[in-house]
Amino acid sequence: MLIFAVTAVFSIAVVMAMVGRGGGNFYVPILVAMGMQIHQAATTAQLILITTAAAALFTYTTRRTVDWKLALVIDPPTDVMALVGGFVAHRITGGALKYVFAALLTAAAFFMLKPAKERTLLFAHRTGYWHRKFGEHRYTVNLWLALPISAFTGFVAGMVGISGGSFKIPLMVMACGVPMRVAVGTSSAMVAATALAGFIGHLAGGDFNPAWALPLAAVAAAGGFAGSRISLKTNPSGLKKLFAFTTLAAAVFMAANALLSGRGGSYLF
Repeated sequence: MLIFAVTAVFSIAVVMAMVGRGGGNFYVPILVAMGMQIHQAATTAQLILITTAAAALFTYTTRRTVDWKLALVIDPPTDVMALVGGFVAHRITGGALKYVFAALLTAAAFFMLKPAKERTLLFAHRTGYWHRKFGEHRYTVNLWLALPISAFTGFVAGMVGISGGSFKIPLMVMACGVPMRVAVGTSSAMVAATALAGFIGHLAGGDFNPAWALPLAAVAAAGGFAGSRISLKTNPSGLKKLFAFTTLAAAVFMAANALLSGRGGSYLF
């Protein structure tokens, strides 16, 4: 069982690091299928997200694809609400939340499949629109859109044990005109911070199994290093498609888990 978990975590970490996502949608079901209690699985998933994203972040930082200023502006609402979400997770029934989140994941995936090119939005001298220059790139961040979505994403992500990268990548690419490669690197920084906040929230509830969590976190770090290096060699359009399809898969996983849970089945896949 442990060998299966190690193999699965490493493989998922590689793909998630490539597209700047966390992958908690996949880790939690696998851990529960291995026999871990749901809240312990969510806590362990958060630790895996931290190590995967941190490893990928090291690579992306050395290649200068992380817009730290952008991350520092739009990520704090996510982190605060992830901490809240992780702390109150025990008091909320997750079935309906999973269905809603699956629908939102599906919408995010289809947005990324749209053929629209990355673009710079021009709203000169308008409050709430941040004109950003990063290296050779220029883009405009709509803070009226970015900050509320970040806060909502953090709250839900903290509750269900995921990172929120599924929404931040489309937000940056489609709504703010951030190039895909920069969005992936920047998302890795935000995934690590959000996962840390969610992990602390779950840890406060007493749900931590170090015998499983620490070895899997080490494996995830190796996957993060490998995936980030592959990502830098992949065409941005290919990364967008990979992101969209993995997000659709995550939506199917979450909807199936909600359906099985509602029928008294186990949390599988």
